[in-house]
Amino acid sequence: MAGQADVTQQTESGSSPGSAPSPVRAFLLNCGSSSLADRTFSTLMLLCALSIFAIVILILYELISGSTLTIQKFGISFFFGSAWDPVNGNFGALPFIYGTVVSSIVSLIIAVPLAVGVAIFLTEMCPEFLRGFLAFFTELLAAIPSVVYGLWAIFVLVPLLRQYVNPFLIQTLGWSGIFTGPNYGFDVLSAGMILSIMILPIISSLTREVISAVPHSQREAVLALGATRWEMIRMGVLRNARIGIVGSVILGLGRALGETMAVTMVIGNRPEISRSLLAPGYSMASVIANEFSEASDSLYLSALIEIGLALFIVTIIVNALARVLVWAVTRGAPVRGT
Repeated sequence: MAGQADVTQQTESGSSPGSAPSPVRAFLLNCGSSSLADRTFSTLMLLCALSIFAIVILILYELISGSTLTIQKFGISFFFGSAWDPVNGNFGALPFIYGTVVSSIVSLIIAVPLAVGVAIFLTEMCPEFLRGFLAFFTELLAAIPSVVYGLWAIFVLVPLLRQYVNPFLIQTLGWSGIFTGPNYGFDVLSAGMILSIMILPIISSLTREVISAVPHSQREAVLALGATRWEMIRMGVLRNARIGIVGSVILGLGRALGETMAVTMVIGNRPEISRSLLAPGYSMASVIANEFSEASDSLYLSALIEIGLALFIVTIIVNALARVLVWAVTRGAPVRGT
């Protein structure tokens, strides 16, 4: 009986009679107690979490230390000045902040409705045999390199806008002042449109995942009350998925704010502030990419690094505003149906 109990105990422990214990069991036996392993695991996870704060602090420290010269010389006026004269040492980042924010807003205006529409079609209306095909090509857009988007914009998008779209906008909406001036083709509108194509797969993929996570009971309950298909999607799906959709838009906006190569190739690269979207502009990432290798003195280099600091600050402000928007929509309430 004692031998049978030993065999049973060995079998339950995962090893046969005469065989060595598994490496995991041997490690636990050598530890003598699981408390040491638990403390080690907790410490490692805490270090992983703290590493995020460390990375952000190091980035902020390097940006501030690298831009000390311009901070001391221009102060806060650097972010509100519009002059950019490396020869005379006069720098201002406002045109670059303006170009970055405006082109990103234009991209969101174009991309968000398209991305949400694609997500709704794929999850609620698309036939089963076509769903995987369309989802694959939607996600494939996110894998295309930025420089390829830029080349496509130069040879396809810019001529199309210059010959057909911009003249129509000037003729019909020129009175607003948003679509006026010479029709160059390399302008803020072109940058916003190419950015909208680049962020569309990000917003669409995340929105599709959020919509798919909404319980089917929500759809069935709304339909059982006599709602139409559109009313079911609007009240039963989009209302419950709104927080996740806002999160996907935030991620898309983060991609648009930091995009460099494609924007540099089509935005015109002129440091000026214009009301018209058909005027050339400049973005913060583009000026750093274009002029960092040409920075011949320390003040010029410090100004470029402080533009990177401005981009960092703008990103933080945008995310903070997005958090406020989420709170204003939900009032701190959890997502319904979860």
